[in-house]
Amino acid sequence: MSGPRPLEGLLVLDMAQFLAGPSAALKLGDLGARVIKIERPGLGDIGRTLYLSDTQVGGDSTLFHAINRNKESFAADLKDPVDLEAVHRLAAQADVVIQNFRPGVADRLGIGAAAMRARHPRLIHATISGYGDEGPWAHLPGQDLLAQAVSGVMWLNGSAGDGPVPFGLSVADMLAGHVLVQGILAALVRRGITGEGATVETSLLEAIVDFQFEVLTTHLNDDLRPPQRAAFNNAHAYLAAPYGVYATADGHLALAMTPLAVLARLLELPALGQFADGFHERDTIKRIIATRLAEHPTGHWLDVLRAEDVWCAPVMDWQGLLEAEAFQRLDMLQRVERDGIGLMTTRSPLRIDGTRSRNLAAAPAPGADTARIRHEFGLGQGGGKA
Repeated sequence: MSGPRPLEGLLVLDMAQFLAGPSAALKLGDLGARVIKIERPGLGDIGRTLYLSDTQVGGDSTLFHAINRNKESFAADLKDPVDLEAVHRLAAQADVVIQNFRPGVADRLGIGAAAMRARHPRLIHATISGYGDEGPWAHLPGQDLLAQAVSGVMWLNGSAGDGPVPFGLSVADMLAGHVLVQGILAALVRRGITGEGATVETSLLEAIVDFQFEVLTTHLNDDLRPPQRAAFNNAHAYLAAPYGVYATADGHLALAMTPLAVLARLLELPALGQFADGFHERDTIKRIIATRLAEHPTGHWLDVLRAEDVWCAPVMDWQGLLEAEAFQRLDMLQRVERDGIGLMTTRSPLRIDGTRSRNLAAAPAPGADTARIRHEFGLGQGGGKA
């Protein structure tokens, strides 16, 4: 691995499945931690067969590869006393354990926060649930779309007549993983000062509510008025025209906050002068702008607007992004390999001391490292099969 490794020497046990928990472990691994993934013998993480498309690499989904690169796989049947004891012996030498079982399941298996920290006081025990560990939603499935559904966030997307619109990403899962990493790093800093471990908890719902902190604060202090999405070209329910995405003669252009007087001059639209601000009659203003922008290609409008420092950008697809020199200079892609099979994926979004870390190890096969880890940590044979 090239680049700085600020968490080198730390051992993380990733006992989580699907996206949120494993994504947190991935981020810690990108920062230099050693990550051992604890998986069911044979089948492994259910995420191995959670397909985003019909594409798989080496028998595993591309989703699994993206979230579990640079990890080792240790097969353990947590219902087998011998394997469970082996996991505890690993935990005794670990710094962080991450799990995302439904509330109560980890306690029944003997790997909940209370049991783990009683045996391993310096351990950082980190968990992600769907909706917290108590209350009427606690035992509901913690799935991304369902968390989006109850969070209110779907009423910020799309335009006024669209109904609720979900994100096209597993945004609650990814945000929860990022939030958990923040808590883990803070707990590690405290442990460096006090020597004490910690229990770090978040949920999909807490993460996606925090994601909305800016607009939700407005709602809470605005007589609880619901967000009013624009009926035309909505991009942000709380921002005035011209904020939005507009069709041009050959593509689309994103326009951010810009005084209407400036646009009236640059777009040669004297009709905009009749509007005092961009909040009232927002849809009318946007339609006037849209009609004008459709007359010329995106490049023309970029030249006109950027020359006057107007905040705007072309709307690109992934092909456009990957071909852009600005993106290529970031060097955010890498090729990883497993058993001679290559896979293109992303790299860490962090640069430390000017360098981005790189590791060429792909996601492991189920239980691929069990024998070596058992030997390294003196764990014996074990009861579950790899």
